[in-house]
Amino acid sequence: MRFLERERATVAKLLPGLDERLRAVPLMELEGPSSPGIQHFRDSGGPRLLVPESHPGRGATALDALRVQRALGSRTPSLAVATTMHHFSMATLAALSAANGDGLRWIIEDVASFNTLVAFGFAEERPDAGVLSPSMTATEEPDGVRVSGVARARSLARSMDLLMASVMVPRLDGPGEELAVALAPAESEGLSVSGAGADSEQVTLHDVLLPPDLLVRTSAPSGQPDVLTAGFAWFQLLMTGSCLGAASALVEQVLLSNRVPDSERVRLLVEAEGAMSAAEGIARRIDDDGPDESTLAHSLYVRYCVQDVLSRVVPRAVELLGNPNSTASDEVGHLATYAHELDLHPPVRSQMTGPLTAYLVDGPLTIA
Repeated sequence: MRFLERERATVAKLLPGLDERLRAVPLMELEGPSSPGIQHFRDSGGPRLLVPESHPGRGATALDALRVQRALGSRTPSLAVATTMHHFSMATLAALSAANGDGLRWIIEDVASFNTLVAFGFAEERPDAGVLSPSMTATEEPDGVRVSGVARARSLARSMDLLMASVMVPRLDGPGEELAVALAPAESEGLSVSGAGADSEQVTLHDVLLPPDLLVRTSAPSGQPDVLTAGFAWFQLLMTGSCLGAASALVEQVLLSNRVPDSERVRLLVEAEGAMSAAEGIARRIDDDGPDESTLAHSLYVRYCVQDVLSRVVPRAVELLGNPNSTASDEVGHLATYAHELDLHPPVRSQMTGPLTAYLVDGPLTIA
């Protein structure tokens, strides 16, 4: 069938064998606590998807990555969501590397060589701070900095090899503090993961000592550095693709059902493909111009538009598939839950009403 053909062909090209391995495992097993999904992702070279070929990685474009995430979401949405965190982290590291010379090249090459999984630690929800605000504090010592704080690594807390988080550090050129990005190995003394379930897991750093080469200064005095704010467009793009993938799995089941009228099948097909085309427009902007503030704003417009599409497509697909007492109904319910997760990932629409209104009248775009 032609539906999802292009997306799965992209996976076959960039991550050979991954789709076949995932397809061979029942969905609920892939979504369970002992899922082989992450290992299959590593074995296929998934962690180096966005690493440039010169480092050496797979050199995927934003458009490639979007299609990969949709394909993964259609096979195992939990893996798609988890790997979105890694890819966003890698895109941010690449932007930091470009802004700071070759200082981070070794980390990017390490990811490519050892299939390292990197998680971004979003700030704990606080009424006075945005999701990209500093989540850690640091004190300087002769052999590095000691970092403390709590962050949410969202779906990769127990699988990550490296945690990336924003932190305030003393300035080198005078009094005051500046924003930096800390990179903490998962096995660091003082780092722990608590909570049960991806949405409740948190990563705690207690006086974790990091050498100087694992701290990247941004020269930003406070708030959100441009490299993180603009790079957040990657997160919107890839999370949109991942959740659209879960919805697409439901649409695919409807399309394969001969008992569903053609008019209903085409209706869902048109809505799903229209949403994907909108997301592809953002991917092309990132590929052509980079993830600047304007691209981030438009990635939010598209992400919220896709949410509205999924709010229509998913319930209708579930209704058309019917038979709530069948074993397959568990899979349908699970896919529907993940498709609706786009409503919950940061920044949620209600929190961005004020910032987007301010941006539309020529103010800066702030991530709530």
